[in-house]
Amino acid sequence: MNFSLFSSLKLVLLATFLSRFHTFTSHGFSIKEASISDLQLAFRQNQLTSRKLIEFYIGEIRTLNPVLRGVIEVNPDAIHQADKADRERKAKAPVSLSHLHGIPVLLKDTIATKDKLNTTSGSFALLGSVVPRDAGVVVKLRKAGAIILGKASLSEWTSCWSLRAPNGYSARGGQGKNPYVLSTDPCGSSSGSAMSVAANMVAVSLETETDGSILCPASSNLVVGIKPTVGLTSRAGVIHKPTVGLTSRAGVIPISPRQDTVGPICRTVSDAVHVLDAIVGFDYNDGATRDGSKYIPYGGYKQFLNTNGLKGKRLGVVRNPFFELLEGSLPAQVFENNLQILRHGGAVVVDYLEIANIDVILNSTLSGEAVALLAEFKININAYLKELVVSPVRSLAEIIAFNENNSDLENLKEFGQERFLAAEATNGIGKAEEAALLNLERLTSDGLEKLVRENELDALVSPGPTVARVLAIGGFPGISVPAGFDKKGIPVGISFGGLKGTEPKLIEIAYSFEQATHLLHLSLEELDERIFYAFSFLSLVSIFAKSKVGN
Repeated sequence: MNFSLFSSLKLVLLATFLSRFHTFTSHGFSIKEASISDLQLAFRQNQLTSRKLIEFYIGEIRTLNPVLRGVIEVNPDAIHQADKADRERKAKAPVSLSHLHGIPVLLKDTIATKDKLNTTSGSFALLGSVVPRDAGVVVKLRKAGAIILGKASLSEWTSCWSLRAPNGYSARGGQGKNPYVLSTDPCGSSSGSAMSVAANMVAVSLETETDGSILCPASSNLVVGIKPTVGLTSRAGVIHKPTVGLTSRAGVIPISPRQDTVGPICRTVSDAVHVLDAIVGFDYNDGATRDGSKYIPYGGYKQFLNTNGLKGKRLGVVRNPFFELLEGSLPAQVFENNLQILRHGGAVVVDYLEIANIDVILNSTLSGEAVALLAEFKININAYLKELVVSPVRSLAEIIAFNENNSDLENLKEFGQERFLAAEATNGIGKAEEAALLNLERLTSDGLEKLVRENELDALVSPGPTVARVLAIGGFPGISVPAGFDKKGIPVGISFGGLKGTEPKLIEIAYSFEQATHLLHLSLEELDERIFYAFSFLSLVSIFAKSKVGN
């Protein structure tokens, strides 16, 4: 790093610092930290327009994104869409009654849009490709009147290409940074979405998860993430890994139909639930959503935003090995304090439980998850690529060749592409893959399902994203909610997970916990400010010092 770059980073942080005290307002309304409900009220009271909202977010992206690298592209039609929303609101069009009408949404760069935006999973190999249609979830967002703001950065190819690439890195997006402590892990693969929401570059984002990609970044960036039951939302048009589905995965760059799901990352549980309501449901391009629709409650999920939602809930706690996965004693103490809050809210905490074969579950090689995902990824990415209207590559083999031919562009010498090569070496679902899939089913049945059934649990509560893999292999839902900070100022989340279709209970629990800790978060606002800037500046000093030593 040279001095001019270091200076530019300091200037960006200074601008951010000053902006915290000079928050953008429109007719007295403050946009920063505003919830969807706040924004809608401001629209109705003529304190704000969608155009002004878009202009504010684009301004924040221009200021902060050179450092944070949370956004890959801004939609060139975003202002036009905002003007359209403003006209609809003025004319009292039926769509203007939607809770998401006129609200900007940032999409992970694995979710297809049939517009001027690219869908590349952070790779130059797909730059210029043309998708056949909007992803199923994007169709639903547009129907609800949402504005597509742009594409968020991510861990390239949702971490499926390299064993060495860090979380939040992609060739197109660069290295994403945690806005609280720039030098710490932003987690992945939906890093850009989480950091953009945390830094007020957008209020609403939509991403995908196969194994921790929503829960982990949400926890690390002090935001809320909902990972729906697999199949509850459409995955059609989403670049996804290798099933009952709550959200459609059609149009999502794939990994696995068993584990892929699409869900929101927002600042509050309420905001995330309103987005979930908009994107769930049947999509003929993702057959899993037909069965998944049976889990959707009449009247939607917003009815479960209940401040008394903890009362009578039985919450299981598995300390071994989840507490061992925490770094330092402070996050553990934060979690102990959170358990007290849950008890005070009326929950029954069933402590010191054990998940059978948990060590095997958490080891993707021993469980068979790695074997299954490699084969499923090759099958599904090849199918996705063949459906594209235009694409520089049409198979995993061609992506590998592109990377080899453009090694500098894709940073191949530093990061390699071992996972791609391992996936390409697979040959469909053979005996080894079938055995792995059966083992994953057994681990799920004998593990979380048995634990919940025998202890009559409503949910499992865990520190950070430690439970993510347990939920992933079973296709189970989870919600991550901000819980505090460690001694370095790094955010810590708390996760609530359950069996398929238990989103109503999880929402009640998460929302009630969030509301119970609301006063705590308000009292920590000043600390939050000091943590944000002090640790960011120290991180920059450290980076600069290392660069001087290197020179």
